Amino acid sequence: MNLPAEAAPCNRRCGHSRPGRLTRPMRAGIGDTAVNTPRPTAEIPTHPPAGVEWVVEAFGCAPDRLRAADCLRRVCDALLAELNLTRVGEPLWHAFPGAGGVTGLYLLAESHLACHTYPEHGLATFNLYCCRPRPRWPWEARLADALAAARVLVREVPRGVPPTEAGR
Repeated sequence: MNLPAEAAPCNRRCGHSRPGRLTRPMRAGIGDTAVNTPRPTAEIPTHPPAGVEWVVEAFGCAPDRLRAADCLRRVCDALLAELNLTRVGEPLWHAFPGAGGVTGLYLLAESHLACHTYPEHGLATFNLYCCRPRPRWPWEARLADALAAARVLVREVPRGVPPTEAGR
């Protein structure tokens, strides 16, 4: 191996170069092109978005409403009807014992809707993923009315959009 003196392997016989120096690989079968040759990187494919995911947190909610599965069912059913989403089967609901909250899950033809409540914190969380674009639901107004939410934080996440296009 005819390497310049400043790029000689270290004297530990391990094949590493001196710190900060570049050398050809010591392994047999790797040709000269393996040294410092940039490999082409695949472009991120451009394709249409795979829908939108809404991640929603409702703060300052009335604890009694966060324990009431029927109240949360009405919120979720209204959301599905207003956005013209299609349920696949019956939703699953679980009420935690005592002062615990409620968890609901809807499988949709368009993806899913999940709801989790935490009465001890006055918090309700929702996750709605739609694989096809839909108009934005008025989360703030609906959750203020149904759950007495004092503040609602809604994050919209475009799905299937490369980070540079989505602003991430």
